[in-house]
Amino acid sequence: MVRPAVFLPLLAMIAGGPVVAQTQPVPSPVPEAVAPQRAPAPRPATVKVSLQTSEGPILLELEKERAPVTTANFLRYVDQKRLDGTTFYRALNLAPGYGLIQGGLRNDPRKLFPPVAHEPTSKTGVSHVDGTISMARNAPGSATADFFIVLGEMKSLDADPAAPGDNAGFAAFGHVAEGMDVVKRILAAPISPTAGEGAMKGQMIAAPVKILSARRVTAMP
Repeated sequence: MVRPAVFLPLLAMIAGGPVVAQTQPVPSPVPEAVAPQRAPAPRPATVKVSLQTSEGPILLELEKERAPVTTANFLRYVDQKRLDGTTFYRALNLAPGYGLIQGGLRNDPRKLFPPVAHEPTSKTGVSHVDGTISMARNAPGSATADFFIVLGEMKSLDADPAAPGDNAGFAAFGHVAEGMDVVKRILAAPISPTAGEGAMKGQMIAAPVKILSARRVTAMP
């Protein structure tokens, strides 16, 4: 143990020289056992698609692993350039910055492939949150080339097996990775007071926003 400092001057005079304090060696702490860290689960595989629009670019990230059927259908239209020259033609503006925009072929029979099987959110786990891209449809299994992008959370569009009637929801299959500012501008576009039929009347963009091109984004080497 270290002797109290108050005694050191007196002891130094008695011994005729300086006194070195004696200390006990301090044992090294015993290291605690460290639990092994688990490697994070691999992220589901995705593919990116760039939409060049007349309002600016939108980068989509599609869930090719979690929603393979819907993603493959969308990529078929992309790879054959059938979305080039189409438009975003609908803007459902429920509140500032909240709603959805819809685009695609508008059922052009010359460019449509057969409808794709429905992939509900209860199967894919891809929910309708801010920036989600999903397929427009009538009955389940009728989706072709028209799609919509959600602004804000709209989980009411998810599948709900406990609900009555058509409870299959819409087939979400990816999200906007970049370009939500463009999506917001499209949502705020002027609406035609006369265009559209039924529930879509009053939701049609007066001057539809052009989709100039849609291309896969290849990874850089």
